[in-house]
Amino acid sequence: MNKDLIIDVGTSGVEIALLEDKYLVELHQERNESSHIVGDVYLGLVKKIMPGLNAAFVDVGNEKDGFLHYLDLGHHFNSLNKFTRIAMGGDPNTAMIENMKLEPELEKNGKINTVLKQGQVILVQVTKEPISTKGPRIGSEISFAGRFLVLIPFSNKVSVSTKIKSIEERNRLKRLINSIRPNNFGVIIRTVAENKNVAEIDADLKDLIGKWETIRKKLPKALPPTKLVSEIDKSSAIIRDILSEEFTNVYVNDAELSEDLRSYVKAIYPDKDDIVRHYKMQTPIFEQFGVANQIRNAFGKVVTIRSGIYLVIEQTEALCVIDVNSGHRSKGSQNQEENALMVNLEAAEEIARQVRLRDIGGIIVIDFIDLNIVTNRKILYDKMTEIMERDNAKHTILPLSKFGLMQITRQRVRPVIDVDISELCPVCGGTGKIKSSVIVVDDIENDLKYLVREQNEKTLTLIVHPFIHAYLTKGWLNSRASKWSRLYKVKIKVEPGQKLNIMEYQFLNQNNDTIKL
Repeated sequence: MNKDLIIDVGTSGVEIALLEDKYLVELHQERNESSHIVGDVYLGLVKKIMPGLNAAFVDVGNEKDGFLHYLDLGHHFNSLNKFTRIAMGGDPNTAMIENMKLEPELEKNGKINTVLKQGQVILVQVTKEPISTKGPRIGSEISFAGRFLVLIPFSNKVSVSTKIKSIEERNRLKRLINSIRPNNFGVIIRTVAENKNVAEIDADLKDLIGKWETIRKKLPKALPPTKLVSEIDKSSAIIRDILSEEFTNVYVNDAELSEDLRSYVKAIYPDKDDIVRHYKMQTPIFEQFGVANQIRNAFGKVVTIRSGIYLVIEQTEALCVIDVNSGHRSKGSQNQEENALMVNLEAAEEIARQVRLRDIGGIIVIDFIDLNIVTNRKILYDKMTEIMERDNAKHTILPLSKFGLMQITRQRVRPVIDVDISELCPVCGGTGKIKSSVIVVDDIENDLKYLVREQNEKTLTLIVHPFIHAYLTKGWLNSRASKWSRLYKVKIKVEPGQKLNIMEYQFLNQNNDTIKL
Protein backbone atom coordinates (compact mmCIF):
# COMPACT_ATOMS: atom_id res chain seq x y z
CA MET A 1 0.00 0.00 0.00
CA ASN A 2 1.31 3.43 -0.99
CA LYS A 3 0.90 6.05 1.73
CA ASP A 4 1.28 9.71 0.83
CA LEU A 5 1.09 12.78 3.05
CA ILE A 6 -0.02 16.02 1.37
CA ILE A 7 0.52 19.18 3.44
CA ASP A 8 -1.09 22.44 2.35
CA VAL A 9 0.28 25.49 4.15
CA GLY A 10 -1.95 28.51 3.51
CA THR A 11 -2.62 31.92 4.95
CA SER A 12 -5.53 30.58 7.03
CA GLY A 13 -3.68 27.59 8.47
CA VAL A 14 -2.38 24.10 7.68
CA GLU A 15 -4.30 21.18 6.18
CA ILE A 16 -2.84 17.67 6.18
CA ALA A 17 -4.26 14.92 3.96
CA LEU A 18 -3.33 11.25 4.33
CA LEU A 19 -3.74 9.19 1.15
CA GLU A 20 -3.67 5.41 0.96
CA ASP A 21 -3.24 4.26 -2.64
CA LYS A 22 -4.24 7.82 -3.67
CA TYR A 23 -7.49 7.50 -1.68
CA LEU A 24 -8.15 10.16 0.95
CA VAL A 25 -8.58 8.51 4.39
CA GLU A 26 -7.68 11.24 6.88
CA LEU A 27 -7.92 15.02 6.85
CA HIS A 28 -6.47 17.19 9.61
CA GLN A 29 -6.93 20.93 9.89
CA GLU A 30 -5.23 23.57 11.96
CA ARG A 31 -6.60 27.06 11.53
CA ASN A 32 -4.52 30.05 12.58
CA GLU A 33 -7.36 31.44 14.66
CA SER A 34 -7.99 28.13 16.47
CA SER A 35 -6.14 26.95 19.55
CA HIS A 36 -4.97 23.37 20.03
CA ILE A 37 -4.80 22.77 23.76
CA VAL A 38 -4.71 18.97 24.13
CA GLY A 39 -1.54 18.09 26.05
CA ASP A 40 -1.11 21.57 27.55
CA VAL A 41 -0.40 21.66 31.28
CA TYR A 42 -2.12 24.30 33.42
CA LEU A 43 -2.06 25.48 36.99
CA GLY A 44 -5.80 25.42 37.62
CA LEU A 45 -8.16 26.57 40.35
CA VAL A 46 -10.95 24.30 41.61
CA LYS A 47 -14.19 26.26 41.15
CA LYS A 48 -16.87 23.73 42.08
CA ILE A 49 -17.07 20.24 43.58
CA MET A 50 -19.85 17.98 42.25
CA PRO A 51 -20.18 14.98 44.63
CA GLY A 52 -23.06 13.55 42.60
CA LEU A 53 -20.82 13.31 39.51
CA ASN A 54 -17.75 12.50 41.62
CA ALA A 55 -16.06 15.28 39.69
CA ALA A 56 -14.94 18.90 39.89
CA PHE A 57 -14.93 21.90 37.58
CA VAL A 58 -11.54 23.58 37.33
CA ASP A 59 -10.76 27.01 35.93
CA VAL A 60 -7.91 26.72 33.42
CA GLY A 61 -8.49 30.04 31.69
CA ASN A 62 -10.86 28.64 29.05
CA GLU A 63 -14.30 30.09 28.37
CA LYS A 64 -15.77 26.98 30.03
CA ASP A 65 -14.30 25.39 33.16
CA GLY A 66 -12.51 22.09 32.64
CA PHE A 67 -14.22 18.86 33.76
CA LEU A 68 -12.11 16.72 36.11
CA HIS A 69 -13.50 13.32 37.15
CA TYR A 70 -12.12 11.51 40.19
CA LEU A 71 -10.82 8.67 37.97
CA ASP A 72 -8.86 11.22 35.93
CA LEU A 73 -6.88 12.36 38.95
CA GLY A 74 -4.52 9.45 38.36
CA HIS A 75 -2.85 7.03 40.75
CA HIS A 76 -0.10 9.49 41.64
CA PHE A 77 -2.22 12.55 42.46
CA ASN A 78 -1.06 12.62 46.10
CA SER A 79 2.57 12.86 44.97
CA LEU A 80 1.70 15.48 42.35
CA ASN A 81 -0.22 17.53 44.93
CA LYS A 82 2.73 17.36 47.33
CA PHE A 83 5.11 18.47 44.58
CA THR A 84 2.83 21.41 43.67
CA ARG A 85 2.74 22.66 47.27
CA ILE A 86 6.52 22.40 47.64
CA ALA A 87 7.28 24.04 44.28
CA MET A 88 4.89 26.95 44.87
CA GLY A 89 6.17 27.44 48.40
CA GLY A 90 9.63 28.66 47.54
CA ASP A 91 12.85 27.63 45.82
CA PRO A 92 12.16 25.36 42.84
CA ASN A 93 15.36 23.46 43.61
CA THR A 94 13.63 21.96 46.63
CA ALA A 95 11.00 20.39 44.36
CA MET A 96 13.22 17.79 42.70
CA ILE A 97 11.00 14.75 42.28
CA GLU A 98 14.05 12.53 41.77
CA ASN A 99 14.69 12.93 45.50
CA MET A 100 11.07 12.83 46.64
CA LYS A 101 9.47 10.02 48.57
CA LEU A 102 6.35 9.15 46.64
CA GLU A 103 3.03 9.31 48.46
CA PRO A 104 0.60 6.34 48.58
CA GLU A 105 -1.45 5.84 45.43
CA LEU A 106 -4.96 7.26 45.26
CA GLU A 107 -7.80 4.91 46.19
CA LYS A 108 -9.56 3.55 43.13
CA ASN A 109 -13.08 3.96 44.57
CA GLY A 110 -12.57 7.20 46.47
CA LYS A 111 -14.69 10.36 46.50
CA ILE A 112 -13.72 13.66 44.90
CA ASN A 113 -14.66 15.76 47.95
CA THR A 114 -12.16 13.86 50.12
CA VAL A 115 -9.30 14.83 47.80
CA LEU A 116 -10.18 18.28 46.45
CA LYS A 117 -11.83 21.36 47.91
CA GLN A 118 -13.11 24.55 46.38
CA GLY A 119 -10.36 27.12 45.83
CA GLN A 120 -7.59 24.50 45.74
CA VAL A 121 -4.73 24.98 43.27
CA ILE A 122 -3.82 21.90 41.22
CA LEU A 123 -1.78 20.87 38.20
CA VAL A 124 -3.89 19.52 35.33
CA GLN A 125 -3.38 18.50 31.71
CA VAL A 126 -5.96 18.85 28.93
CA THR A 127 -6.99 15.47 27.50
CA LYS A 128 -9.85 16.57 25.22
CA GLU A 129 -10.56 19.88 23.53
CA PRO A 130 -13.76 21.80 24.24
CA ILE A 131 -16.56 20.35 22.12
CA SER A 132 -19.78 22.26 21.42
CA THR A 133 -21.08 23.61 24.76
CA LYS A 134 -18.73 21.48 26.85
CA GLY A 135 -15.48 22.70 28.37
CA PRO A 136 -12.19 20.81 28.03
CA ARG A 137 -11.75 17.41 29.67
CA ILE A 138 -8.76 17.48 32.00
CA GLY A 139 -6.77 15.09 34.19
CA SER A 140 -3.96 15.16 36.73
CA GLU A 141 -2.05 12.17 35.44
CA ILE A 142 0.57 14.28 33.68
CA SER A 143 2.40 12.73 30.73
CA PHE A 144 4.55 14.03 27.86
CA ALA A 145 4.61 12.28 24.48
CA GLY A 146 7.74 12.29 22.37
CA ARG A 147 8.71 10.54 19.17
CA PHE A 148 9.95 7.36 20.86
CA LEU A 149 8.81 7.67 24.48
CA VAL A 150 6.02 8.82 26.76
CA LEU A 151 7.25 10.26 30.06
CA ILE A 152 5.11 9.84 33.22
CA PRO A 153 6.33 11.71 36.33
CA PHE A 154 5.84 10.15 39.80
CA SER A 155 6.12 6.61 38.49
CA ASN A 156 8.95 4.12 38.23
CA LYS A 157 7.25 1.75 35.82
CA VAL A 158 8.77 1.05 32.40
CA SER A 159 6.49 -0.55 29.81
CA VAL A 160 6.92 -1.39 26.13
CA SER A 161 4.40 -1.14 23.30
CA THR A 162 2.69 -4.47 22.68
CA LYS A 163 3.29 -3.98 18.95
CA ILE A 164 6.98 -4.70 19.52
CA LYS A 165 6.88 -8.49 19.35
CA SER A 166 10.54 -9.46 19.72
CA ILE A 167 11.30 -10.47 23.32
CA GLU A 168 15.00 -9.66 22.86
CA GLU A 169 14.18 -6.14 21.60
CA ARG A 170 11.68 -5.54 24.41
CA ASN A 171 14.25 -6.52 26.99
CA ARG A 172 16.94 -4.40 25.31
CA LEU A 173 14.74 -1.32 25.36
CA LYS A 174 13.76 -1.85 29.00
CA ARG A 175 17.40 -2.19 30.04
CA LEU A 176 18.31 0.88 28.02
CA ILE A 177 15.59 3.04 29.59
CA ASN A 178 16.32 1.85 33.12
CA SER A 179 19.95 2.84 32.65
CA ILE A 180 19.20 6.44 31.61
CA ARG A 181 15.88 7.46 33.21
CA PRO A 182 15.95 9.53 36.43
CA ASN A 183 14.29 8.21 39.58
CA ASN A 184 10.50 8.70 39.87
CA PHE A 185 10.03 9.08 36.12
CA GLY A 186 8.07 6.30 34.43
CA VAL A 187 8.40 5.64 30.72
CA ILE A 188 6.24 4.04 28.02
CA ILE A 189 8.33 2.94 25.05
CA ARG A 190 6.50 3.57 21.77
CA THR A 191 6.48 1.25 18.76
CA VAL A 192 8.74 3.52 16.68
CA ALA A 193 11.53 3.08 19.24
CA GLU A 194 12.14 -0.45 17.95
CA ASN A 195 15.80 -0.91 16.87
CA LYS A 196 16.68 2.71 17.74
CA ASN A 197 20.05 3.40 19.31
CA VAL A 198 20.85 4.87 22.73
CA ALA A 199 21.65 8.36 21.45
CA GLU A 200 18.26 8.81 19.72
CA ILE A 201 16.24 7.54 22.67
CA ASP A 202 18.32 9.49 25.20
CA ALA A 203 17.81 12.74 23.24
CA ASP A 204 14.04 12.15 23.22
CA LEU A 205 14.03 11.45 26.98
CA LYS A 206 16.01 14.61 27.76
CA ASP A 207 13.60 16.68 25.67
CA LEU A 208 10.62 15.33 27.64
CA ILE A 209 12.32 15.85 31.01
CA GLY A 210 13.01 19.42 29.89
CA LYS A 211 9.24 20.03 29.72
CA TRP A 212 8.87 18.89 33.31
CA GLU A 213 11.74 21.15 34.33
CA THR A 214 9.91 24.07 32.72
CA ILE A 215 6.92 23.39 34.97
CA ARG A 216 9.11 23.15 38.06
CA LYS A 217 10.80 26.48 37.35
CA LYS A 218 7.58 28.35 36.56
CA LEU A 219 5.51 27.17 39.54
CA PRO A 220 6.94 29.49 42.26
CA LYS A 221 5.75 32.62 40.44
CA ALA A 222 2.63 31.18 38.79
CA LEU A 223 -0.93 32.25 39.67
CA PRO A 224 -3.92 30.20 38.58
CA PRO A 225 -5.26 29.92 36.00
CA THR A 226 -2.11 29.89 33.85
CA LYS A 227 -0.56 27.72 31.17
CA LEU A 228 2.79 26.24 32.18
CA VAL A 229 3.71 24.06 29.20
CA SER A 230 2.29 23.90 25.68
CA GLU A 231 2.11 20.84 23.50
CA ILE A 232 3.70 21.30 20.09
CA ASP A 233 1.37 22.78 17.49
CA LYS A 234 -1.33 20.53 16.12
CA SER A 235 0.18 20.01 12.68
CA SER A 236 3.57 19.01 14.17
CA ALA A 237 1.85 16.65 16.61
CA ILE A 238 -0.08 15.01 13.76
CA ILE A 239 3.03 14.58 11.66
CA ARG A 240 4.93 13.19 14.67
CA ASP A 241 2.23 10.61 15.39
CA ILE A 242 1.36 9.38 11.88
CA LEU A 243 4.64 9.70 9.98
CA SER A 244 6.38 6.34 9.68
CA GLU A 245 8.80 4.58 7.35
CA GLU A 246 5.78 3.10 5.54
CA PHE A 247 5.20 6.43 3.78
CA THR A 248 6.07 6.63 0.10
CA ASN A 249 5.95 10.42 -0.34
CA VAL A 250 5.48 13.57 1.71
CA TYR A 251 4.59 16.66 -0.35
CA VAL A 252 4.53 20.12 1.22
CA ASN A 253 4.06 23.50 -0.48
CA ASP A 254 6.10 25.49 2.04
CA ALA A 255 9.89 25.66 1.71
CA GLU A 256 10.63 26.20 5.41
CA LEU A 257 8.38 23.36 6.57
CA SER A 258 9.79 21.15 3.83
CA GLU A 259 13.33 21.59 5.18
CA ASP A 260 12.19 21.02 8.76
CA LEU A 261 10.42 17.82 7.76
CA ARG A 262 13.38 16.58 5.77
CA SER A 263 15.67 17.10 8.78
CA TYR A 264 13.13 15.41 11.04
CA VAL A 265 12.75 12.38 8.77
CA LYS A 266 16.52 12.12 8.32
CA ALA A 267 16.95 12.03 12.10
CA ILE A 268 14.55 9.13 12.62
CA TYR A 269 14.82 7.34 9.24
CA PRO A 270 18.26 8.23 7.83
CA ASP A 271 17.67 6.50 4.49
CA LYS A 272 14.17 7.94 3.92
CA ASP A 273 14.75 11.71 3.87
CA ASP A 274 14.26 11.76 0.08
CA ILE A 275 10.51 11.05 0.52
CA VAL A 276 9.99 14.70 1.55
CA ARG A 277 9.43 16.87 -1.51
CA HIS A 278 8.86 20.60 -1.79
CA TYR A 279 5.88 21.20 -4.09
CA LYS A 280 6.53 24.27 -6.29
CA MET A 281 3.88 24.11 -9.05
CA GLN A 282 1.31 26.86 -9.60
CA THR A 283 -1.67 24.51 -9.34
CA PRO A 284 -2.88 24.32 -5.71
CA ILE A 285 -1.38 21.23 -4.06
CA PHE A 286 -4.73 19.72 -3.08
CA GLU A 287 -5.99 20.16 -6.66
CA GLN A 288 -2.85 18.59 -8.13
CA PHE A 289 -3.14 15.40 -6.09
CA GLY A 290 -6.92 15.09 -6.35
CA VAL A 291 -7.50 15.84 -2.67
CA ALA A 292 -9.80 18.81 -3.25
CA ASN A 293 -12.10 16.80 -5.50
CA GLN A 294 -12.24 13.93 -2.99
CA ILE A 295 -13.11 16.37 -0.20
CA ARG A 296 -15.98 17.78 -2.28
CA ASN A 297 -17.32 14.28 -2.93
CA ALA A 298 -16.75 12.79 0.52
CA PHE A 299 -18.33 15.40 2.77
CA GLY A 300 -22.03 15.99 2.89
CA LYS A 301 -25.17 14.25 4.05
CA VAL A 302 -25.26 11.82 1.09
CA VAL A 303 -22.08 9.99 0.06
CA THR A 304 -22.19 8.01 -3.19
CA ILE A 305 -19.98 4.99 -3.79
CA ARG A 306 -18.83 4.24 -7.34
CA SER A 307 -20.98 1.13 -7.81
CA GLY A 308 -24.17 3.12 -7.13
CA ILE A 309 -24.44 2.37 -3.41
CA TYR A 310 -24.89 5.46 -1.27
CA LEU A 311 -24.73 6.34 2.42
CA VAL A 312 -26.85 8.86 4.30
CA ILE A 313 -24.91 10.27 7.25
CA GLU A 314 -26.72 12.17 10.00
CA GLN A 315 -24.52 13.72 12.70
CA THR A 316 -25.75 15.01 16.07
CA GLU A 317 -23.84 16.02 19.17
CA ALA A 318 -24.25 12.63 20.89
CA LEU A 319 -24.81 10.21 18.01
CA CYS A 320 -23.95 9.56 14.37
CA VAL A 321 -26.38 7.49 12.29
CA ILE A 322 -25.34 5.98 8.94
CA ASP A 323 -27.92 4.43 6.62
CA VAL A 324 -26.78 2.06 3.85
CA ASN A 325 -28.75 2.16 0.59
CA SER A 326 -28.18 -0.20 -2.34
CA GLY A 327 -29.20 2.32 -5.03
CA HIS A 328 -29.08 0.73 -8.49
CA ARG A 329 -26.55 -1.86 -7.25
CA SER A 330 -29.52 -4.14 -6.41
CA LYS A 331 -29.90 -4.92 -10.12
CA GLY A 332 -26.53 -6.64 -10.17
CA SER A 333 -27.69 -9.94 -8.67
CA GLN A 334 -30.85 -12.04 -8.64
CA ASN A 335 -30.06 -13.46 -5.17
CA GLN A 336 -31.30 -10.93 -2.62
CA GLU A 337 -29.20 -12.25 0.27
CA GLU A 338 -26.04 -12.38 -1.81
CA ASN A 339 -26.67 -8.90 -3.16
CA ALA A 340 -27.30 -7.51 0.34
CA LEU A 341 -24.02 -9.01 1.59
CA MET A 342 -22.03 -7.54 -1.31
CA VAL A 343 -23.60 -4.11 -0.80
CA ASN A 344 -22.91 -4.20 2.96
CA LEU A 345 -19.28 -5.28 2.51
CA GLU A 346 -18.64 -2.48 0.00
CA ALA A 347 -20.42 0.03 2.24
CA ALA A 348 -18.36 -1.10 5.24
CA GLU A 349 -15.15 -0.02 3.47
CA GLU A 350 -16.54 3.46 2.81
CA ILE A 351 -17.98 3.77 6.33
CA ALA A 352 -14.60 2.99 7.91
CA ARG A 353 -13.04 5.62 5.64
CA GLN A 354 -15.72 8.20 6.46
CA VAL A 355 -15.30 7.65 10.21
CA ARG A 356 -11.55 8.32 9.94
CA LEU A 357 -11.94 11.13 7.43
CA ARG A 358 -14.52 13.09 9.43
CA ASP A 359 -13.00 12.00 12.76
CA ILE A 360 -16.42 10.93 14.02
CA GLY A 361 -16.44 10.08 17.73
CA GLY A 362 -18.91 8.89 20.32
CA ILE A 363 -21.63 6.43 19.36
CA ILE A 364 -22.02 5.42 15.71
CA VAL A 365 -25.06 3.38 14.62
CA ILE A 366 -25.02 1.80 11.15
CA ASP A 367 -28.22 0.56 9.53
CA PHE A 368 -27.01 -2.11 7.12
CA ILE A 369 -29.29 -3.89 4.65
CA ASP A 370 -30.90 -6.84 6.43
CA LEU A 371 -29.06 -10.16 6.31
CA ASN A 372 -31.01 -13.30 7.17
CA ILE A 373 -28.18 -15.85 7.17
CA VAL A 374 -26.12 -15.92 10.38
CA THR A 375 -22.83 -16.69 8.60
CA ASN A 376 -23.28 -13.63 6.38
CA ARG A 377 -23.79 -11.43 9.44
CA LYS A 378 -20.55 -12.85 10.87
CA ILE A 379 -18.72 -12.15 7.59
CA LEU A 380 -19.85 -8.51 7.71
CA TYR A 381 -18.81 -8.12 11.36
CA ASP A 382 -15.37 -9.64 10.69
CA LYS A 383 -14.91 -7.38 7.67
CA MET A 384 -15.73 -4.23 9.65
CA THR A 385 -13.40 -5.33 12.48
CA GLU A 386 -10.59 -5.95 10.00
CA ILE A 387 -10.79 -2.62 8.17
CA MET A 388 -11.24 -0.62 11.38
CA GLU A 389 -7.86 -1.94 12.58
CA ARG A 390 -6.27 0.76 10.39
CA ASP A 391 -7.90 3.37 12.63
CA ASN A 392 -5.57 4.52 15.41
CA ALA A 393 -8.42 5.90 17.54
CA LYS A 394 -9.69 3.58 20.28
CA HIS A 395 -12.92 1.92 19.22
CA THR A 396 -15.26 -0.95 20.03
CA ILE A 397 -17.45 -2.75 17.48
CA LEU A 398 -20.52 -4.78 18.40
CA PRO A 399 -21.99 -7.53 16.15
CA LEU A 400 -25.17 -6.86 14.20
CA SER A 401 -28.31 -6.72 16.31
CA LYS A 402 -31.49 -8.56 15.33
CA PHE A 403 -32.64 -5.32 13.69
CA GLY A 404 -29.59 -5.27 11.41
CA LEU A 405 -27.90 -2.41 13.31
CA MET A 406 -24.18 -2.30 14.08
CA GLN A 407 -22.99 -0.14 16.96
CA ILE A 408 -19.50 1.35 17.18
CA THR A 409 -18.04 3.52 19.90
CA ARG A 410 -15.01 5.55 18.88
CA GLN A 411 -12.71 7.77 20.89
CA ARG A 412 -13.67 11.42 20.66
CA VAL A 413 -10.75 13.81 21.25
CA ARG A 414 -11.67 16.83 19.14
CA PRO A 415 -14.75 18.07 17.28
CA VAL A 416 -15.88 16.28 14.12
CA ILE A 417 -14.31 17.70 10.97
CA ASP A 418 -17.05 19.42 9.03
CA VAL A 419 -16.24 20.70 5.56
CA ASP A 420 -18.94 22.94 4.15
CA ILE A 421 -19.31 21.95 0.49
CA SER A 422 -22.44 24.03 -0.10
CA GLU A 423 -22.61 27.47 -1.71
CA LEU A 424 -24.87 30.43 -1.02
CA CYS A 425 -27.77 30.43 -3.48
CA PRO A 426 -27.23 33.38 -5.86
CA VAL A 427 -31.00 33.74 -6.34
CA CYS A 428 -32.38 33.73 -2.80
CA GLY A 429 -29.19 34.72 -0.95
CA GLY A 430 -29.63 31.82 1.45
CA THR A 431 -33.13 32.79 2.62
CA GLY A 432 -34.89 29.98 0.74
CA LYS A 433 -37.37 32.49 -0.74
CA ILE A 434 -37.41 34.49 -3.98
CA LYS A 435 -39.64 37.18 -5.42
CA SER A 436 -42.90 36.10 -7.00
CA SER A 437 -42.70 35.76 -10.79
CA VAL A 438 -45.48 38.37 -11.02
CA ILE A 439 -43.23 40.90 -9.29
CA VAL A 440 -40.40 40.09 -11.70
CA VAL A 441 -42.72 40.77 -14.62
CA ASP A 442 -43.72 44.11 -13.06
CA ASP A 443 -40.02 45.02 -12.72
CA ILE A 444 -39.47 44.19 -16.40
CA GLU A 445 -42.40 46.38 -17.43
CA ASN A 446 -41.14 49.31 -15.33
CA ASP A 447 -37.70 49.07 -16.94
CA LEU A 448 -39.31 48.78 -20.38
CA LYS A 449 -41.36 51.91 -19.76
CA TYR A 450 -38.21 53.77 -18.69
CA LEU A 451 -36.23 52.70 -21.77
CA VAL A 452 -38.99 53.74 -24.17
CA ARG A 453 -40.06 57.04 -22.61
CA GLU A 454 -36.77 58.24 -21.12
CA GLN A 455 -34.16 56.65 -23.39
CA ASN A 456 -36.29 56.75 -26.55
CA GLU A 457 -35.55 53.12 -27.49
CA LYS A 458 -37.67 51.89 -30.44
CA THR A 459 -36.36 48.32 -30.85
CA LEU A 460 -35.55 46.08 -27.89
CA THR A 461 -34.68 42.44 -27.26
CA LEU A 462 -35.62 41.04 -23.84
CA ILE A 463 -33.75 37.95 -22.58
CA VAL A 464 -35.35 36.16 -19.63
CA HIS A 465 -35.40 32.80 -17.86
CA PRO A 466 -37.26 30.15 -19.94
CA PHE A 467 -40.04 30.01 -17.35
CA ILE A 468 -40.64 33.76 -17.59
CA HIS A 469 -40.28 33.57 -21.40
CA ALA A 470 -43.14 31.05 -21.57
CA TYR A 471 -45.29 33.32 -19.40
CA LEU A 472 -44.60 36.48 -21.45
CA THR A 473 -45.17 34.88 -24.89
CA LYS A 474 -48.15 32.68 -24.12
CA GLY A 475 -51.17 33.56 -26.33
CA TRP A 476 -49.24 35.17 -29.22
CA LEU A 477 -51.35 38.30 -30.09
CA ASN A 478 -52.80 38.39 -26.58
CA SER A 479 -49.51 37.67 -24.87
CA ARG A 480 -48.04 40.04 -22.31
CA ALA A 481 -45.16 40.88 -24.72
CA SER A 482 -47.59 41.78 -27.53
CA LYS A 483 -49.63 44.02 -25.22
CA TRP A 484 -46.43 45.83 -24.15
CA SER A 485 -45.48 46.34 -27.81
CA ARG A 486 -48.84 47.96 -28.62
CA LEU A 487 -49.07 49.97 -25.38
CA TYR A 488 -45.57 51.47 -25.51
CA LYS A 489 -45.25 51.55 -29.32
CA VAL A 490 -42.00 49.60 -29.30
CA LYS A 491 -40.78 46.64 -31.29
CA ILE A 492 -39.91 44.06 -28.64
CA LYS A 493 -38.53 40.54 -29.09
CA VAL A 494 -38.51 38.11 -26.15
CA GLU A 495 -35.88 35.31 -26.05
CA PRO A 496 -35.13 32.60 -23.45
CA GLY A 497 -31.79 32.76 -21.66
CA GLN A 498 -30.69 29.32 -20.49
CA LYS A 499 -27.96 30.67 -18.20
CA LEU A 500 -30.16 33.21 -16.40
CA ASN A 501 -31.81 32.46 -13.08
CA ILE A 502 -35.51 33.12 -12.70
CA MET A 503 -34.95 36.60 -11.25
CA GLU A 504 -32.56 37.81 -13.97
CA TYR A 505 -33.31 39.52 -17.26
CA GLN A 506 -31.44 41.62 -19.82
CA PHE A 507 -32.41 44.27 -22.39
CA LEU A 508 -30.51 44.55 -25.68
CA ASN A 509 -30.74 47.54 -28.04
CA GLN A 510 -31.11 47.33 -31.81
CA ASN A 511 -27.33 46.76 -32.09
CA ASN A 512 -27.59 43.80 -29.70
CA ASP A 513 -25.59 45.64 -27.06
CA THR A 514 -26.59 45.04 -23.45
CA ILE A 515 -28.32 48.01 -21.86
CA LYS A 516 -27.17 48.67 -18.33
CA LEU A 517 -29.97 49.62 -15.98
